[in-house]
Amino acid sequence: MIGIFDSGLGGLTAYKELHALLPAGDFVYFGDTGRVPYGSRSREILTRYARQDIRFLLRQGADVILAACGTVSSVVLDDIKSDFSIPLFGVVDASVNAALAATKNEKIGVIGTGATISSGAFAKKIAAANPHAAVTSIACPLFVPLVENGYIGRGCTVTREVAADYLAPLRDEGIDTLILGCTHFPIIADIIGDLLPGVTLVNSGAAAAAEVAAVCGKTSGSGSASFFVSDSPVNFDTVARVFLGGETIRAQKVDIEAY
Repeated sequence: MIGIFDSGLGGLTAYKELHALLPAGDFVYFGDTGRVPYGSRSREILTRYARQDIRFLLRQGADVILAACGTVSSVVLDDIKSDFSIPLFGVVDASVNAALAATKNEKIGVIGTGATISSGAFAKKIAAANPHAAVTSIACPLFVPLVENGYIGRGCTVTREVAADYLAPLRDEGIDTLILGCTHFPIIADIIGDLLPGVTLVNSGAAAAAEVAAVCGKTSGSGSASFFVSDSPVNFDTVARVFLGGETIRAQKVDIEAY
């Protein structure tokens, strides 16, 4: 069983990609909606949250886990991998590989939460793989709450204005490739793409899903999927339909602090 966790809804983009690649696989998803966002949390708090999320998924039977959260993947995942005996994947390495394969002018942008950008994880791994690459990293802290609250339409004036302000330095730097370093961000990819015409967008959730699927191979199972959250599931279920292309789910609330 493949476990996936995120601070909220964003990881559903990774789940959707994984399910398409492994339709017979069994999945369990946890969205920490009661403690979203993760992007403004300290390393200490992120470590505690990530361990709790992982322990919950293990209790559900997961034997492979994807941290579909750019913040956890960037800030703490490498430090806690050795605490667990199963494969743990994040979104950083796969996204970096995809960006380096896509860029033509070696000018790469990275957008993510404040904690993700402060960690420098994407930039460090890009530099290690290609010292000639120029990386411009921009924190976009308002994107997560905008997406979580449904401000996602291509014509949404609020999100478009916020995005225009955030993305202006990337346009000025002449990047040709942009890593969407948070799995919430592909939901507003149309807006981002409109503001950065000609720039290749790297969906971190899709890149990570491909990596997990390659390791899992032709996973067999019943094709089941269960969803859990740490706050009321009502709004989660409603907004999830947008993330999943209209698919209806029924999430269950759990007490994540018990883990």
